[in-house]
Amino acid sequence: MAEEKKNTDGDKGDKPGPKMPQFNAYWIYGIILVSLIAISLFNVGQTPQNLSWSVFEEQVLPAGDITRIVVITNEGKAEITFNENALDKYNDILKDVSAVPRTGPHVTVRYPTLDKLEEARKVIEEQQGISIPIEYEERTNLFRDFFMMMWPILLIIAIWIFIFRRMSSQGGGGGAGNIFNVGKSKARMFDKETGVKVTFEDVAGLVEAKTELEEIVEFLRKPEKFTELGGKIPKGALLVGPPGTGKTLLAKAVAGEANVPFFSMSGSDFVEMFVGVGASRVRDLFKKAKEKAPCIVFIDEIDAIGRARGKNVNFSGNDERENTLNQLLTEMDGFATNSGVIILAATNRADVLDRALMRAGRFDRQISVELPDLNERKAIFEVHLRPLRLGDDVKSEFLARQTPGFSGADIANVCNESALIAARKGKKVVEKEDFLDAVDRIVGGLEKKNKIISKSEKRAVAFHEAGHAAISWLLEFAHPLVKVTIVPRGKALGAAWYLPEERSLNTYEQMLDEMCSTLGGRAAEDLVFGRISTGALNDLEKVTRQAYAMVSYFGMSPKIGNLSYFDSTGQNEYAFSKPYSEHTAQVIDEEVSRIVEDQYERAKNILKDNAVKHNQLAELLLEKEVIFSEDLEQIFGKRKLSEHVIEEDLNGTSKPAEDTSKNSDAPPVSGEPDDLKPGTE
Repeated sequence: MAEEKKNTDGDKGDKPGPKMPQFNAYWIYGIILVSLIAISLFNVGQTPQNLSWSVFEEQVLPAGDITRIVVITNEGKAEITFNENALDKYNDILKDVSAVPRTGPHVTVRYPTLDKLEEARKVIEEQQGISIPIEYEERTNLFRDFFMMMWPILLIIAIWIFIFRRMSSQGGGGGAGNIFNVGKSKARMFDKETGVKVTFEDVAGLVEAKTELEEIVEFLRKPEKFTELGGKIPKGALLVGPPGTGKTLLAKAVAGEANVPFFSMSGSDFVEMFVGVGASRVRDLFKKAKEKAPCIVFIDEIDAIGRARGKNVNFSGNDERENTLNQLLTEMDGFATNSGVIILAATNRADVLDRALMRAGRFDRQISVELPDLNERKAIFEVHLRPLRLGDDVKSEFLARQTPGFSGADIANVCNESALIAARKGKKVVEKEDFLDAVDRIVGGLEKKNKIISKSEKRAVAFHEAGHAAISWLLEFAHPLVKVTIVPRGKALGAAWYLPEERSLNTYEQMLDEMCSTLGGRAAEDLVFGRISTGALNDLEKVTRQAYAMVSYFGMSPKIGNLSYFDSTGQNEYAFSKPYSEHTAQVIDEEVSRIVEDQYERAKNILKDNAVKHNQLAELLLEKEVIFSEDLEQIFGKRKLSEHVIEEDLNGTSKPAEDTSKNSDAPPVSGEPDDLKPGTE
């Protein structure tokens, strides 16, 4: 029997029938609407025929066969009923007598005016001595009038439904097309069936962050291990760090490891143009999470709704974002308990978050996800190098040394760009040179070898870049030089590339040496040509920011003293006043100007003492367009290394690692306060 059934099914499968369209409830609405419109526009069955006024006045009315006239005043027409025995006389007028109702009315006439109709009727009555009864009435078509009144409203409703369908289909929250689902949460849920394949093994580096999150995952798997000692599950963890460091990747790893329902959404998903929608979506999100507990809720970019309240009362006294934040605070740690619901959140700007959101009980743990160090970059490279076909000269340790300050996203981009560059050159494998070219491409931009530059401009750029290179080579604490080029790249006409030391602290002497090296280009132009140009814009922007940081943030000025005006909490972000007096502001400006001018004079003195070697380096740069640290060593001798620099870092380096000085006419770029924190480059 089983075989027969199988064969029968197979026979049916050989001749599949036509695929019928799926039933949709909107079809019924459409059919009803079309039917009602048809009924209102067309009368079914026998109807009176239309007759012109001239025929009625000249032929029908004088015949004397009219038994009744009904005048419809609000429509401007009259219904005429003939003597039933006289219908045959009007075959030429009534083209189809069978289509006319026998009892009447038989024809309808649109009269010019009511007085004209009355006058014509009275004339016939007097001439023929007959009486033609006439009636007056007003008629209303309720459906037609209702439809005409409701048509604009129906059109608005149709447009409204269309807009909500688009919103719900794009957002993915609630049923598509249901306008009442606008307040539903847009969170995507991942469970065992739709699980994430990323695990902690796929996350290179970030050992401390993974340890914190692994403990949360372990708590969800084996809660009794912690509850036996009286411990409670953490309510939330906040991932904080620069962009591209792997915060979202860590959340994906938690989703892949936990084997519990995982809700994921962005902070901007709560923001909507309708009042109250954000708070409603927060309530709906936690309602779903409680139903699936134990579970994890991940909110990416939480600063979209978590910014501190009351910073700008004049413009946000009743802000929808603040209402959403208030609801989030209540749900995370209010009277209602969220047992088994753990909140993970990520942000780049923890300093702007509301204090109530940051307190213990809501986010018990604040996990810092910083830029990777040398060993972590090596591990990240090994992850991203797996899918590439590599040459024998590619070593992850060497690449890690060439990319200080790179985030995980930057490293992934380097690996991808290197593969594209190798494919562009027609290679079968990706070689070390391709990776170094990829670093050049990402940091400095695309080479513009065909850019039109005059000889005088090219010479000025060469001496400018030679000034950077010479001073950085001669100063002990300046970053080690790797490469100098006068080939235009991006917006820069030339660039000096360095391999920055991975310092945790910057001393006063180190910062001064870096400033002096940065000002070496402008000093070289001033000494050699007796004039200055706009090419030092990027250099001046950098040293100005660094000098202001030294004076007003790091307390490195004897006149200001050990005071810092840096606001790490972000509370004064919208403040209209400075945290110091006008006199102090003047002193800060004077100190910044003094520091910059001192280093500028220092750079000029160094170049004066080494003028011959500087000229020799510039001429070599004009000849080759690209020179490396080996060329500088032949001219200036072996460089004096500081105790923090490992000589191994410079060996074998024939390509750039990081661009810290460019010639560009681009406008200054304003930096975030994080750029000026201690220990950052």
